[in-house]
Amino acid sequence: MAEPSRDATFDMDQYLTFTLGDEIFALDIGTVREVLELTTITSIPRTPEFMRGVINLRGHAVPVVDLRLKFGMPRTKETVDTCIIIVEVDFDGERTIMGALADSVREVFEMPPDTIEQAPKMGTNINTEYIKGVGKQDDHFVIILDINKIFSPEELSMLRQA
Repeated sequence: MAEPSRDATFDMDQYLTFTLGDEIFALDIGTVREVLELTTITSIPRTPEFMRGVINLRGHAVPVVDLRLKFGMPRTKETVDTCIIIVEVDFDGERTIMGALADSVREVFEMPPDTIEQAPKMGTNINTEYIKGVGKQDDHFVIILDINKIFSPEELSMLRQA
């Protein structure tokens, strides 16, 4: 039996999976810098509700957003599993570092691009513009988010100023 081509391994995309409520989401691993345990978040007055505040990340203030609130879900409850996913977002040709609260992080997994389906037009409470596609992991659907489309230019500008 012939061995599979080494090039076949390059046809896999890697994603970090995490949960918000009962739903599983994923981010392209290329946008994820690190995952942190929940730490003290300092609130900033006069910001949108989904912006929870800033954290100190190695001497730098990094804005943290609550994806649950951004997606119209109840506020993230702080548990032992709650974590902050540090991501890079493209904004005006520059990379902006921010944190995203998640109920829990699951794992990094690989998925062939041809197995990712287009986002359904209904059946999710999340704006489909934010969704790159829907994949399947075991018996669960995974909503693959496009981190660069979740926030408007105005919101990103506000995050950068935080």
